[in-house]
Amino acid sequence: MNPINIIITVIVCYILYKFVFNLVLPMYQTAKQVRRQMGDIQDRMRQQYEQEQQYYQQQQQPDNFNRQQAKPKADKGDYLDFEEIK
Repeated sequence: MNPINIIITVIVCYILYKFVFNLVLPMYQTAKQVRRQMGDIQDRMRQQYEQEQQYYQQQQQPDNFNRQQAKPKADKGDYLDFEEIK
């Protein structure tokens, strides 16, 4: 082989090596890490939402129980909304 071809081949291999290990691989790792962090955030938000729903359900259950036991109010007829006319 020609010495010039060997030098060019070595230079091209070095450039490809630097490109892959300094640009492509770090971008892949960063994208993977961001994806994992977004999944963690979504999981935490879902857990927080479920906890809030359980809390609100627990808060509403005694109210519903008390409402069912309360005496029914006497019917006072139809209720008409009052509208102020200017």
